[in-house]
Parts: sequence; C-alpha cells; structure tokens
Amino acid sequence: MAGGIARTTGTVFKLLFFSLFFVFADGVELAINNSSDNQILSTKPGRDESLWCSVRNNSRAEELRWYRGDGTVNLKDGNKMNTTNICILPVSKTDNGVSFTCKLVRNESIQISVTLDVQFPPLLTGEDPPPVEEKNDVKLTCNVNSNPQAEMVWYKDNSTLTLKKDRYQIYHTSEVFQLTIQKVEKSDNGTYTCEAKSVLGEMRKEFHLTVEDRKPVFPLEAIIAAIVVVLLTVIFGIVARREKIFKVTKTSMNQKTS
Repeated sequence: MAGGIARTTGTVFKLLFFSLFFVFADGVELAINNSSDNQILSTKPGRDESLWCSVRNNSRAEELRWYRGDGTVNLKDGNKMNTTNICILPVSKTDNGVSFTCKLVRNESIQISVTLDVQFPPLLTGEDPPPVEEKNDVKLTCNVNSNPQAEMVWYKDNSTLTLKKDRYQIYHTSEVFQLTIQKVEKSDNGTYTCEAKSVLGEMRKEFHLTVEDRKPVFPLEAIIAAIVVVLLTVIFGIVARREKIFKVTKTSMNQKTS
C-alpha cells in the first residue's frame, strides 16, 4: 500500500513539474512599438497613428489578434502571424480613452495594450434658455469637451460672476458646467459667458437671459365660479324674459277675445 501511495505521489509531482516547465519555458511575450509594457499614447486629432505588435521569445509561428475596446479588429491574412500592424487614420476626439489590445490567439492571457490619450483644446456648446418670469428658477447649461480638462468660469456682462450662495448653484463635471439661478429677478437680465481654459487653448460661449414680469395668477376655482355665476345669470335672464313675453302675449289675446 505504501508503494502505491509513493507511486501516486510521484506521478502528481511529475505532472506539476511538467506543467510548471511548460509555463515558464514558454516565455512568450508581446511588444507594441518595441515596448513590452502597457502604455498610454499621447496624440492629437487629425494625426495618423500606427501600432505594431510583435511576438518575442517564441519558438514557433504565433497568430495575433487586435481588439479595439471589446471588439475585434478585422485583419488581413498576411497581417496576423508573429507581427501585426493596425493604423488609426486619422485620430479623432472620439478615440480618446480607447484601448487597443494585442493578444496571442492560442493564449489570450498573453496580451499588451495601448490607450490613446487624444488631447485637444476646449469646445463649448449650449443654447439660450427661453424667457423666464420673475421668481422662477433658470439653468444655463454649458457643455464642455476638452482634454486635458479645462478650468471653468462664469461671467455676467463681461465681469466675473459673484456667486451668491442663496441664489446661485454650480454643477460641474468633466462634460457639463451648469449655472442655476434661483428665483430670478429683473436684475438677472443680461449676457452670461461660460469660459474654458486649458494648456491647449481657451474658448467662450455666451448665453442670453431674459427675465419677464411675472404674470398675475388667478385661482382656477375662482375663475370657474365666476363663469358659473355668469352663465346662471344669463339663463335666469332668458327665462325671466320669456315669462314676461308670455304674460304680455296672453294678456293681449284675452283683450282681443273680450
């Protein structure tokens, strides 16, 4: 029995040995543009970028596969073995943050990635709010697209806007710079300017705010009651008039008969 246990133990150790041997003996690694590390590639819109992925320490031909994010990139047959190349022609703003990953087909755990860092100056968009009545709230939404992220400021009539805590609220993300004015007043009329600045440039976007007089508000119940009163008055008037006409007609007929 002891001999059987020894043979079993020996078999297990052999399997472990050969497994580890093949793992470490493989030693295959990938490189993109001669770098074996994952990397960030800084670029700009309009440029053409070329990514070369190659196999290192391989003892046989290896097939490679490219991914853009989670989707595979279609490669021609002559662009798959040992070395493969893809081109981004041209780079656009939408490529910012996108990862391109090269993987070994037979073992996709062997992989390497490049993430694009597409840098561009600020671009601002937005629309004027519709005219707003006094005492209502209004939002001015300035949409921001910038890499690196821009510093943002609001101006009113070309002067830096003094933010009153009880009336102004700022909502700021990497894509939105929004100003909320609570209970607007006539003094809030004017031109509001959203400004974005980064190391690559700056941009301004104007928003025109029109504050109108508050329209008088009548209670709905009072309006309905007034309409009902008017209708009843008209109806009673018509009925009374008909009765009067009927009496006059009847009297005339009686006089003629007599």
